[in-house]
Amino acid sequence: MKKEDKSLIISQIEQTLKAYNNFYLTEAQGLSAVQVGNLRRKCSAQDIKMLVVKNTLLRKALENVGIDHSNFGDALKQNTAILLSNTGNAPAKLIRDFVGRGKEVTKPVLKAAYVEECFYVGANQLDVLVAIKSKNELVGDIIGLLQSPAKNVISALQSGGNKLSGIVKTLSER
Repeated sequence: MKKEDKSLIISQIEQTLKAYNNFYLTEAQGLSAVQVGNLRRKCSAQDIKMLVVKNTLLRKALENVGIDHSNFGDALKQNTAILLSNTGNAPAKLIRDFVGRGKEVTKPVLKAAYVEECFYVGANQLDVLVAIKSKNELVGDIIGLLQSPAKNVISALQSGGNKLSGIVKTLSER
């Protein structure tokens, strides 16, 4: 590959990395063409971009973006597929669901992840990454917590009004 071609690919990888807040490094080698097609369709449906790149080009792009690739350890060896997303836990859920569908599918395997400016290395981190809440989930939780006391007060006032009207009605019937 010519040097110009490599620099063009590196700049494309850089632009893609800048466009997404989170990315996962996975090993997908050994999947059949049908399985890769299914994986790509699932990624597309969940707004996850999947790229297969050379590790050396990815290292250069990470350096240029300002991410220290040494934190990934041995994750940048062998074939690497990158899953990019703006939702931190979406690729982790996709990997878990895709692998969990059957015994014949054992990949993609999580090698490492960069989520919310933190590094996660190893397949054992998948459950931790699945448990990370997205921004929308956190906002929903906060809104629910803020609404809870107000709902309790309104409920108490409404039930008190029903009791009072019941007492007045009983007294008027006597």
